[in-house]
Amino acid sequence: MTGARCGELVVPENRTKPGGRALRLAVAIIPSVTQPSGAEPIVFVQGGPGTDGIVHPAVPNDVRINQKRDLILFTQRGNYTSKPALACPEIDRLDIRRVGMLSDAPPTGDALIQAARACHDRLAPNADLTAFNTIESVHDLADLRTALGINQWNVFAHSYGTGLALIYMRHDPNGIRSVALDGVMPPSHGAPGYAWTSAREAFDNMIKACVEQPACGARYPDLAKTFVEQVSRLEVRPVTTTVNVPEVGETTVVLDGGALMGWFATLATHFPAEFPASIDELARGNPQRIAERVATIRADPTNVGVMAQGLALSVMCSEWVPFETAEDARRRAQQAFPEFPDSVKEQAPQFAFIREECDVWKVPKASDAVVLGTTESAVPTLLLSGSFDGQTGPQFVRYVAPHLRRSTEVTVPGAAHGVFSHPCGAMIIAAFFDTPEEPDTGCAQTTKPPPYLITSPP
Repeated sequence: MTGARCGELVVPENRTKPGGRALRLAVAIIPSVTQPSGAEPIVFVQGGPGTDGIVHPAVPNDVRINQKRDLILFTQRGNYTSKPALACPEIDRLDIRRVGMLSDAPPTGDALIQAARACHDRLAPNADLTAFNTIESVHDLADLRTALGINQWNVFAHSYGTGLALIYMRHDPNGIRSVALDGVMPPSHGAPGYAWTSAREAFDNMIKACVEQPACGARYPDLAKTFVEQVSRLEVRPVTTTVNVPEVGETTVVLDGGALMGWFATLATHFPAEFPASIDELARGNPQRIAERVATIRADPTNVGVMAQGLALSVMCSEWVPFETAEDARRRAQQAFPEFPDSVKEQAPQFAFIREECDVWKVPKASDAVVLGTTESAVPTLLLSGSFDGQTGPQFVRYVAPHLRRSTEVTVPGAAHGVFSHPCGAMIIAAFFDTPEEPDTGCAQTTKPPPYLITSPP
């Protein structure tokens, strides 16, 4: 960020309560490589909810999207570089320990509830937790454009940020030149149960890729069946093992059915080459490859605490959880993976015990118009997805595209959640901001999923 200009945007905490507290949101402007910059800038909207857009911007690898345009990073209200930050170290510390706990057992749920309650009770006296939501962030974004004196800008959004951007498109349409959405999550589909449908779509695509690679298909002919069997087996007889994590040391990892499903949806999709071998080894009594990946990512303190959990809960407990019943979530699990044990289907990947946490977070349900409203727009929009995205699958692109009349739909084969990190995805994003009406998307037609690791039979 050499040469970046930094500042703060001061906004009301709750626009429905004039005269209340003010929030200070960090802003960083990274100048364009080409100077002077005469083109409309790009503003980045991060996901999560709760991931900081300045600390963790989704900037494409090896492709300067600020080649011709300034890049504006801002932190959504409640994130780490905003004041106040809705961080929950109580939950962060528990997340480190959870690798050694049964994923869907009542004691794990009890510990999560206690941590959420402790965080709520600490934050609530000094922050209106009901004001940390998407519609307030939409107004913050509009206020930022006005404060910077920008007539029109381009919007680049990732994950949860794409839902925020879709609502922003309704609120400030004349201020937008183009919108790139990476990992589309429509507001009306932000319920925990939809994690099952994305996981299933990624699963089917990863299995298909194995079948289409002759060596993988021959070595692992029953990969899908084996995975389902291992989820069921581990749910009945969890496996406990010990792995060595750099900077941490020996770490105990417990793998039950829910943990295996969580590994698939959030980790295996990002490290796809290991997927078939990991499942094959697990079926043969060796859980080490999976346990090492889980512990390295989730038990390392440097990888934990990157999300402002209080902001995540304020958004999810007002805009996601109230719009889906527990029965709806179970039905989606049944449709996605009918063979799984009921105890696994009870907790959606990434969202275990979220309803119970929301019971103690105590924020009201959001407006139906905000969450369920449809964005109709003629703004040029890139809808970018990865075929291996186990969190926001390509199905959501197909859902929003009919309402975005000048949209370009692209799915990059073998890319996971965060297509910006894939070389092809990065090139498409950069090309889109240059020519939103006709971006060069050719690499998506020539890209193939990465080759799977083939291990020797025992």
